[in-house]
Amino acid sequence: GSKTKKKNGRSRGGKANNPPYLPPEVSSGGRRLKLVNPSQYRFEHLVTQMKWRLQEGRGEAVYQIGVEDNGLLVGLSEEEMRASLKTLRRMAEKVGADITVLREREVDYDSDVPRKITEVLVRKVPDNQQFLDLRVAVLGNVDSGKSTLLGVLTQGELDNGRGRARLNLFRHLHEIQSGRTSSISFEILGFNSKGEVVNYSDSRTAEEICESSSKMITFIDLAGHHKYLKTTIFGLTSYCPDFAMLVVSANTGIAGTTREHLGLAMALKVPFFIVISKVDLCSKATVERTVKQLERILKQPGCNKLPLLVNSDDDAVTAAQQFAQSPNITPIFTLSSVSGENLDLLKVFLNILPPLTNSKEQEELMQQLTEFQVDEIYTVPEVGTVVGGTLSSGICREGENLVVGPTDDGKFLRLKVCSIQRNRSACRVLRAGQAATLALGPFDRSLLRKGMVMVSPEMNPTICSVFEAEIVLLFHATTFRKGFQVTVHVGNVRQTAIVEKIHGKDKLRTGEKAVVCFRFIKHPEYLKIGAKLLFREGVTKGIGHVTNLQAITTKENGLEESLGPGQLSF
Repeated sequence: GSKTKKKNGRSRGGKANNPPYLPPEVSSGGRRLKLVNPSQYRFEHLVTQMKWRLQEGRGEAVYQIGVEDNGLLVGLSEEEMRASLKTLRRMAEKVGADITVLREREVDYDSDVPRKITEVLVRKVPDNQQFLDLRVAVLGNVDSGKSTLLGVLTQGELDNGRGRARLNLFRHLHEIQSGRTSSISFEILGFNSKGEVVNYSDSRTAEEICESSSKMITFIDLAGHHKYLKTTIFGLTSYCPDFAMLVVSANTGIAGTTREHLGLAMALKVPFFIVISKVDLCSKATVERTVKQLERILKQPGCNKLPLLVNSDDDAVTAAQQFAQSPNITPIFTLSSVSGENLDLLKVFLNILPPLTNSKEQEELMQQLTEFQVDEIYTVPEVGTVVGGTLSSGICREGENLVVGPTDDGKFLRLKVCSIQRNRSACRVLRAGQAATLALGPFDRSLLRKGMVMVSPEMNPTICSVFEAEIVLLFHATTFRKGFQVTVHVGNVRQTAIVEKIHGKDKLRTGEKAVVCFRFIKHPEYLKIGAKLLFREGVTKGIGHVTNLQAITTKENGLEESLGPGQLSF
């Protein structure tokens, strides 16, 4: 949207008697009000409203004080503003929330007293949750400074220009990841309810960070190197990130896998923002050249994004609010992990970034039957078999009985969830959209594999070996025709499939669209219609979505059969 701000801090309002308006998409985001000494009744009403808004926004709401409901920027005098903030603090105390002033600005409106508008972030952790949870995938070419930037954000100390901050990540790795592969690593950054960063600099362990944060951002550090592209795709499809952060080095610009990563984020419809790192290494002109190069690519018809360069706290606030409301805005940050230049702007942005799905969508997901995607499997001494992954729908409680599958012969096996851990602290109930590890006790690990699902027994899950997908071929070297083999990624499923048939064509060329029938070569998988799909084979790459499944019915007694007396595992 248009920016209602000029360089000198005055807003744009034409003649003095013509009050400026906020562009509609900004004004819809915040409550706009004057809160000077409300009556008791009005106060209670405001508190109820705040509760409702916090619930709607998953624990976060932005209030704009001094803006009328129709978006008119009236502004309040110093005194009214002080009284209004006091009321807002009282309201927040009543609902158990904290408030942070994001920004204030003056409005030029025909009055002698300076009048101001203030934007305030109200944050409260929902009662049933330890913290708000956002997942950000980190993409970028191999030397773009991804790990260093994450090191600086999560460790709270600047880099020495030779990768010291990055070593911190590698040093904590084994504690944090309990055997996650070196190609995808997880880093956490917390914000407390006042919007201050909680990281390893003042609290030592991950548990402590979880305990003192009201908002947690989990960075999924994906491999930048070309040969790890399939790992990167797996990270993007199975860890369902809310946002992606594309890191570009200011001195090299768009190089290597940067374009592909940008394309992947677009294909999977993950909203992304861009960080241009290493600005301490080059001149202003070089940085500007990189920014221009990015802006040019983003504005191309294929991308169709609106670049938004962030230069001040004010921009960062605007960027976070608009980015969440319209996915085609792409904020661009220019910063240095060595000098720390502009790092704060990124922190301000991350602190305000709202969770994407609103509470209503989550409620609906929670009412569906339980379904957990298995991404990782490990054996932990004294605990037994443990699986890591995301609960895509429903609710999962400790002690719940689920079935897991499909096995190689298309069966589902019974198991019991012994305990649940979320961000390394115990958790009784897991809700749709949350990632966690579940301990399955003595269940035989060899029966499990990545890409399986654990569902509630009454779901009667559909599995298939043959499925159809509408695809677009992005790039290929050899002819894409019947009999061609590709690696298919759908969510956490990754398996080789054969092209059985291309509807209406013999073969596909780059850029062509078609409905293609695939058959998995090893074992059936659990797929859903509409699921996003990526496939690749060498340089051949394509994207699409599943349109049709040839379901294999699991016989009514399929469950019982697969549990001969020797296989029971409770």
